Amino acid sequence: MERESRLTEEEKIIFMQAAINEALKAEAIAEVPIGAVVVHQGKIIGRGHNLREHSQDATSHAEMFAIREACKALENWRLEDCQLFVTLEPCPMCSGGMILSRIEEVYFGAYDPKGGTAGTLMNLLTDERFNHRAYVEGGILEEECGQLLTNFFRQLRARKKKTSQTD
Repeated sequence: MERESRLTEEEKIIFMQAAINEALKAEAIAEVPIGAVVVHQGKIIGRGHNLREHSQDATSHAEMFAIREACKALENWRLEDCQLFVTLEPCPMCSGGMILSRIEEVYFGAYDPKGGTAGTLMNLLTDERFNHRAYVEGGILEEECGQLLTNFFRQLRARKKKTSQTD
């Protein structure tokens, strides 16, 4: 049975913009600008942005923080009837977290050709071998989400090049 989104295009844009705002928080502290929000009944109940460099923890992804906060808000590990918005296509770990927390719908901005598991390399979120599957939709504000990452890595390379020239 094929699922459909329960959100309007306007709602998708509003919530993806909230995820972008989270990504900007990461960028402001020199983290890879990826942000996520979890929505329940039209209200954001979980937010997160990347903190891998600050925490020195490989699992400090935006989606994981948003899922944890949402679970606390609902006082339940099951995030049924929730949507997750993230600026970059989820990795295998984050897709796994979405499956385990029973997220109903996943929306992402930019596709990730090197690690995306919500349709690019594979789609863990719709794999029928798992006991839970989510509706998945990519490309929400794709250009804006992708540009955040492109600009970040361009500036990072420029800083590294400048540093190596002064050594």
